[in-house]
Amino acid sequence: MNTIATSVPHVARIASFALRTTQRVSRALLLDRPFRFWVDELAPAASRVELRARVLSVVDVTHDVKTFVLAPRVWPGHLPGQWVPVEIEVDGIRLRRCYSISSPPNDPHVEITVKRVPGGRVSNWMHTHLHAGDFVRLGAPSGDFVLPEATPAKLLFLSGGSGATPLIAILRDLAHRRALEDVTYLHAARSRRDVLFASELARLETLHPGLRVVLHLDDESPRLDATQLWVWVPDLAHRETFLCGPTGMMDAVAPAFVGLEGRLHHERFVAAKPAAAAPGAGALIHLDRSKRSMTTTGCGTLLDELEQAGERLEYGCRMGICNTCRCAKRSGVVENVLTGAISNEPDDDIRLCVSVARSDLTLAL
Repeated sequence: MNTIATSVPHVARIASFALRTTQRVSRALLLDRPFRFWVDELAPAASRVELRARVLSVVDVTHDVKTFVLAPRVWPGHLPGQWVPVEIEVDGIRLRRCYSISSPPNDPHVEITVKRVPGGRVSNWMHTHLHAGDFVRLGAPSGDFVLPEATPAKLLFLSGGSGATPLIAILRDLAHRRALEDVTYLHAARSRRDVLFASELARLETLHPGLRVVLHLDDESPRLDATQLWVWVPDLAHRETFLCGPTGMMDAVAPAFVGLEGRLHHERFVAAKPAAAAPGAGALIHLDRSKRSMTTTGCGTLLDELEQAGERLEYGCRMGICNTCRCAKRSGVVENVLTGAISNEPDDDIRLCVSVARSDLTLAL
């Protein structure tokens, strides 16, 4: 009995060593990706290829939103409000999306809260197929939608729909640090059943006198706009505002911040749409690695246009923040749809998801 008991850990160590050796050899010999994937799957928690995390639990937040509680093998740490790239494999194809981290830094686990998007390939797969015990690949946390080092005296958190996810992380962190001194949290949702973290917000408001929670429900009142925002938050001009939500909601409240731009911090979940191109404004795009050429309409981002032409490209956020779709522009002119900036220098790095062609282009693809 003692011999068997002591030999099991020894055998496990030998097996672990063999798997690590096989992984190193497969990478050194450049073996095909499917083989390397299955080698990694044999010991997912020990994989050194990417940062991997085990799904500990899946929590229903609303009828179409779930929180995935993850336990990464290692975690570099994050700031409240940041996002993390999440990579899954669907039908042999690796897909990457960026999701806001909804847990605060003091939480022993990492949480991402994901809304099921109609037609969304990744969110639908996660809702249907990702369960406790499964593994996902993670990238490094990033993003600058975070509080300044010195917490402002008066804060407004303004969210719509799943825009609540980065703000709940900030709110949870402030609650943990007992720093909810003068905070208004205004959340807009279609109906009461669509309110994310409703019970937690009510509990936090009860526990922290400095927190005021306002729910703006579309089925009970007109959609939130700049005028209504001033009604809900009459001291808006004195608050540092953190705004995250759907493009329509963010555009509707934008006039309230005219003259207050210095106090507004925002993050969009969807990139701005490209300006309509003039008739006949399509561009010829040449891909210098694949030697392919194609003509675009000039109405979509380069990522959209290239996908429509049959190119399969890596991307993450599709809103210009994660840099997954970054590539070098060898020649030509592009416009950034978020900032309006024009790139006309050769060998500029551009992000395909927020760039539109304004001339013929050559890309390092």
